[in-house]
Amino acid sequence: MKFHWPSIARVPVLSGLCLTLATAPAVAAAGLRAGTAKVDISPTQFPVLVNAMFTERTASRVVDPLMVRALVLENGRTRIALAVVDTCMMSRDLLDTAKAQAAKATGIPPSQMLISATHTHSAPSAMGCLGSRMDPRYAASLPALIAQAIDSAARQLEPALAGSTVFDASAFTHNRRWIRRSDRIEVDPFGERTVRAHMHPGHVSPDVIGPSGPVDPAFTLLSFVRPDGSPIAVFGNFSMHYYESDLLSSDYFGRWCQQMESALATEHGRLRAPKSAQGNAATATAGPVLALMSQGTSGDLMWMDYSQPRNFIGYDAYARGLSEKALAAWRGIEHRSDVPLGIRETHLPLSYRVADATRLERSQALADKLGDKLPQTLPEIYALEQLELKRRGHTELVLQALRIGDLGITALPNEVFALTGLKLKAQSPWPLTMNVELANGAEGYIPPPEQHPLGGYTTWAARTAGLETNAEPRIVESVLHLLEDLAGRPRNRVRDPETAWSQALRQTRPTAYWRLDEQSTGPLRNQIAASPSTAQLNGRYALYLDGIDTPKAATRPTPGRPNHAIHLVDGSVQITTPVQPSSTLSLWLWNGFPNTATGTTGEILASGRPGTAWRLQLAGTNGPTGCLQLVGGTANQRGTTQLGFRQWHHLALVQNQGHVTGFLDGVREFEFDVPTADLTGLWQIGGGGTASPWQGKVDEIAYHPRALAGAEIKRLANQRQP
Repeated sequence: MKFHWPSIARVPVLSGLCLTLATAPAVAAAGLRAGTAKVDISPTQFPVLVNAMFTERTASRVVDPLMVRALVLENGRTRIALAVVDTCMMSRDLLDTAKAQAAKATGIPPSQMLISATHTHSAPSAMGCLGSRMDPRYAASLPALIAQAIDSAARQLEPALAGSTVFDASAFTHNRRWIRRSDRIEVDPFGERTVRAHMHPGHVSPDVIGPSGPVDPAFTLLSFVRPDGSPIAVFGNFSMHYYESDLLSSDYFGRWCQQMESALATEHGRLRAPKSAQGNAATATAGPVLALMSQGTSGDLMWMDYSQPRNFIGYDAYARGLSEKALAAWRGIEHRSDVPLGIRETHLPLSYRVADATRLERSQALADKLGDKLPQTLPEIYALEQLELKRRGHTELVLQALRIGDLGITALPNEVFALTGLKLKAQSPWPLTMNVELANGAEGYIPPPEQHPLGGYTTWAARTAGLETNAEPRIVESVLHLLEDLAGRPRNRVRDPETAWSQALRQTRPTAYWRLDEQSTGPLRNQIAASPSTAQLNGRYALYLDGIDTPKAATRPTPGRPNHAIHLVDGSVQITTPVQPSSTLSLWLWNGFPNTATGTTGEILASGRPGTAWRLQLAGTNGPTGCLQLVGGTANQRGTTQLGFRQWHHLALVQNQGHVTGFLDGVREFEFDVPTADLTGLWQIGGGGTASPWQGKVDEIAYHPRALAGAEIKRLANQRQP
């Protein structure tokens, strides 16, 4: 089937943005050409400084070659350059210099160049961060080498066809940022006990509850071949931070590229000796196949599955597993010659988070005591970072959106959480979208706003995470506008996928239904049109976590959207419904706090007027352990069924003329009476603001203005996928 590309419509320039429009994309353009090159950027003088950890390191040898790999595309109307550099991160100033040099050599405008870092943690320091300085000699050499690679690729243009695909690589990436138990909160570098979520909790740790966010399991692959079908280049994109490798190394990114180049060349029998290009500082080579591996949105992702014992296989084996899946996916790509190209760029001004006067005063005292010595402790490191953010005050981000055929590409100069990447993919007007992070600069982590109150390393104010707390939604909105402008059509509307549970629930005709699939903060979406019932989140929480009907990751057939839930850290969902003589409130809950840790595990639900409200709690050591207990109403009651730890359970409360019956997993668990004068239609799920806030996930909240029969409730409880 032939592609149809609509005309490009302009969108208004966003307030506060400086928008640069590149050459208009060709429509149904023929004559696509692609050129590739790679340049060795391994240092030749040692030792070199190495960043990417809290404190500075040095290296005196090269374990794996470090490269800049470049791909230049042209279709007669538009030229685009993409380059991926084996380094941890690069400043905008460094990359602006590289782009200026490459533009002078090739004529490609800097606004039509996307240059990103792989984010290997084993490369020389091209940029200072935390307790590490920039290696000035090495950083000064990079712009010319990047420009050389782009120039060489531009000189190797040849006829090409392009295609893309995506496959599920969920077994290769996991969320590394986990929510901590309320009795295991850690201290931040400023001496305050604020850390409710932190990276690398340890395998099967009893101190944590679960991940604070989802993963993006999609491996996206862009491919270019010659008219005879022989491969020219593949451009991979995957959201996994780095593996682990000795210094100096390109980590799994370099190994994946080497393995793909070898596999593709072998598959087509094109093992030719590479051509040499002139260059004093390095050697540029243009071979028959070039593989580029870009970093996806992996700000909170890593290869470790902390729910399981450690399984260290090494970065070569890890890369081989990914390359084998990529090769299988590549074989199914349909390559086309009619490949439109386009690119948009915008500059977004943002502020840094500057500490208050008290913290700045303490930071200055620490800095004065430190003098010229390098910082060695977290308090020392973050004291210097507070002063640096105060000195800078604000910055400007370079954001881009690209089009290569029916593939959309976003470029962000940040370490981006997986949830942010999923937002962009879900709303992108393109059928397939990849997100390239640490592109065109390095402006640190951008946690979604609800992640900031959870604390932890990726939120601590520094050059590595210093942007304003509302930076993430501003960046998302800016990039979506670029994608819309590039496509000439509006963004996609996110729709919650139907599941066996949701279909069964809808058949019972609720008047309010909250799926809790939210990707962003704001009022919870009621699935029932014109419903008078409302729901909102308060306190601390995490969004878009695995909910009911979610099969195990290894069995997911595609990187689609499973059902999702909200994790209440110490927050609550507040619901307002009409007051009815008969009603039913139902939901799924997943307890994340051990029932043997405290007297009361947590308050799950409350309803009624202040002073007369009845509360449903989960009993702890006060017993019966792990069972529901009712406080208020006509009499205190305790259930007899234990709620399994980290297991989903269905809860339904049926009210009929003031008589309330509680069902757990479809079975009657308790009954009590409430004076009809105390029926207010106010519900609070989770004990936010109470002495015993419940910690766990909630999903699929529904309200019926009638008393559901026990048989109906049992059918719903038994409907979820095992």
